[in-house]
Amino acid sequence: MTRAIEIRTEIPGPRSREILAREREAVAHPLIVHLPVFAADAEGATITDVDGNRFIDFAGGVGVMNVGHGHPRIVEAVQEQADRFLHTDFTVVPYESYVELAERLGELAPISGPTRAAFFNAGTEAVENAVKFARLATGRQSVIAFEGAFHGRTLLSLTMTSKPHPYKTGLGPFSPEVFRAPYPNEYRGVGAAEALGQLEYMLHTHVPAEHVAAIVFEPEQGEGGFIPAPAAFVEGLRELCDRDGIVLVADEVQTGFGRTGKMFAMEHFGVEPDLITVAKSIAAGLPLSGVVGRAAIMDAAHSGAVGGTYIGNPVALAAACAVLDVIAEENLVARAQTIGETIRASMLAWQERHAQIGDVRGLGAMLAIELVHDPESKEPASELAESVIDAALARGLILLKAGVHGNCIRVLCPLTITDLELEEALEVWSEALATTLS
Repeated sequence: MTRAIEIRTEIPGPRSREILAREREAVAHPLIVHLPVFAADAEGATITDVDGNRFIDFAGGVGVMNVGHGHPRIVEAVQEQADRFLHTDFTVVPYESYVELAERLGELAPISGPTRAAFFNAGTEAVENAVKFARLATGRQSVIAFEGAFHGRTLLSLTMTSKPHPYKTGLGPFSPEVFRAPYPNEYRGVGAAEALGQLEYMLHTHVPAEHVAAIVFEPEQGEGGFIPAPAAFVEGLRELCDRDGIVLVADEVQTGFGRTGKMFAMEHFGVEPDLITVAKSIAAGLPLSGVVGRAAIMDAAHSGAVGGTYIGNPVALAAACAVLDVIAEENLVARAQTIGETIRASMLAWQERHAQIGDVRGLGAMLAIELVHDPESKEPASELAESVIDAALARGLILLKAGVHGNCIRVLCPLTITDLELEEALEVWSEALATTLS
């Protein structure tokens, strides 16, 4: 069998070490380099570093590469648009691709009735603008987010983000009128009923419902540890928002574009949000994000309320339209289900062998294991997660942590990964677990 992984040097290799030394002298230190290998080339589900070592990529640029690295369809679309023009500012001289993507996402989004879309650059911008739309549509100011949430790093979205370190340390004061409710985590003993009950209590003790513009949640938390919302919780949120006139915002920045085995994760619950935020895999690595939602809400904002010089860049939009073509033509939503079934089966087998794997969870191909010191105490074992990731990298597999305590290892591999590449990656991960946890 031809192997995808090829390790030619120690990890990191001499060329990566040389560039890393330069990086320390030139790049701001808060930009932490998590994996000390420098990319030279990437194709499909693999990345080759500057020393000629080839890795299987289970990080996908943090969930950005659902259609894989360097997909020819995307590259062609980007090159064609770059040859035509790079920028005009859509609100000055518009272009058809913006309208086309808005139409296509409106048709795909699990929202009935007329929809509208607006495009931005990063996920954090999409979240902040979703709140703008909600505030202007309701005339209210307050926002409810959840424990374990990650919504971005600009002021409002950073306020909504739950993990204090490293994201929020030393950066206050934060945006006012943001309130935080418990998110259900059945492994940690918080069920849907309890979470909804505490949310209701919050509306009596912290902020009245008539002041709340939006409830913003992730259908499956990303940075929080790949924790899927129970269906009863999502249904309860919808009922509460309908009752009190609150805009329900689904943050699908990481869950969207087939990752969970549905085009959008909200489709798992049969519940319609009012607004959806999208980014990451929307444009296969180019900066693009958006808000898609009910026309009545998005049209309520006054002219000029949202905007920006670079929003909806035409090259990124061309890539995004090509991404939708690839997802449809290669049936990547169904592929995510198949990938997820294969990975989950391996994870459950690992859990049988290693008591430190406390939980296996996720939707579709958005899966994670949670590492603990003891299955009874469930004490988070972040250092074990780090050691497994290091052992996997040395063997040619790129993995990332997640979780409030950094003790989860997540899967964000390209959905174009081949069966042989997937098998090889899981073998390497299994070896890394055996080396670290035995």
